[in-house]
Amino acid sequence: MLDIKFIRENVDLVKRGVANKNTDIDIDRLISLDAKRRALLAEVETIKSYRNDVSKKIGLLKKEKKPCDDIFEEMKNVGDKIKVLDDEVRNITMEIDNLLVWIPNIPHESAPVGKDSTENTFVREWGQKRQFDFEPKAHYDIGEALGILDFERATKLSGSGFILFKGMGALLERALINFMIDIHTARHGYLEVSPPFMVKSACMFGTGQLPKMEPDMYKLPEDDLFLIPTAEVPVTNIHRGEILEESELPKRFVAYTPCYRREAGSYGKETRGMVRVHQFDKVELVKLVKEGDAYPELEKLLVDAETILQILKLPYRIIELCSGDMSFAAAKCYDIEAWAPGQNGYLEVSSCSTFEDFQARRMGLRYREAESRKVKFVHTMNGSGLALPRVVVAILENYQQADGTVVIPEALRPYMGNKERIDLR
Repeated sequence: MLDIKFIRENVDLVKRGVANKNTDIDIDRLISLDAKRRALLAEVETIKSYRNDVSKKIGLLKKEKKPCDDIFEEMKNVGDKIKVLDDEVRNITMEIDNLLVWIPNIPHESAPVGKDSTENTFVREWGQKRQFDFEPKAHYDIGEALGILDFERATKLSGSGFILFKGMGALLERALINFMIDIHTARHGYLEVSPPFMVKSACMFGTGQLPKMEPDMYKLPEDDLFLIPTAEVPVTNIHRGEILEESELPKRFVAYTPCYRREAGSYGKETRGMVRVHQFDKVELVKLVKEGDAYPELEKLLVDAETILQILKLPYRIIELCSGDMSFAAAKCYDIEAWAPGQNGYLEVSSCSTFEDFQARRMGLRYREAESRKVKFVHTMNGSGLALPRVVVAILENYQQADGTVVIPEALRPYMGNKERIDLR
């Protein structure tokens, strides 16, 4: 959430940022309400100060046993006026707060400006695309032929948009999760956590999923709980409402969780295979850092995430998202996209974003500077490290063989019984 003081002092910047995120919010209305509230607060304070002075005067009159009925009547009228003004301030504050929660984060000045994904910016690529001497198949044909993916029975169990992994397919999924967590903890220094897979609405509000994206979420209304759309939500909220010491930062967390997304609207269209599904596994990286450290730490986060693809020897590219393609809460975002030859295209396997203090303001997450002892808001960021099952898609399609088998990436073999291939045996 943006600070109302920041908005007041940077109206044109905020208007431009909101427009660049393809959002329509009446900033002028917000500024007008803010000015009215401040004027009312000043008026209330003046009246309350006068009432306090008169109260002292009444005390003196009582000591002197002088009449003060007229003053009592005046104070009753003053009290009534204060109540009216307090109610008006309360109502205006509610309207201001309702506007504030719908205002997106402002894109960082370095982020490209654009309307949609067609205006994203290419950053770099890694690896060589494999040249096949046969027509590469799509992952769903490979997986079903090998008996490791069963979409028909997954649909019978839960409807479209779900996956049933079997045998070596289930092992591949589990191997990837363990491999990724091992790399991020042992090599990159993240602390592994295992959070709940359901969270309170306050957590969803804190990271910016509510209220804007509620239609995309799975909710348990009787318990005020949501199935998490990403580990970002519970992990970023671990220290919600706390004041950390500067010496405790940065905090770096890694977590595996399943993720649940209703995918309402245009993105909810049925897609064959497992490129877009309602439930998927993900290893998530989350950082809590000091003010001023967000952007260097974001670049490190990006490198940590892309290291996984390099070890697996999967070609990929990095795209910087333009303002119109960025999420509601992000100030700057990179996507990592793995090459999938069976799709003849790239698939997003990670989105690495910094939110500056946008999320921290919503969840009351602060830290105290060591020298000044001044309390500031923490800066947050996260990125998939990586998201499955699209990594499975990339492995099946890049490592497929002419005989229908799939070579297991060397780094995963210790996690898969040292087997070299996935075959029908």
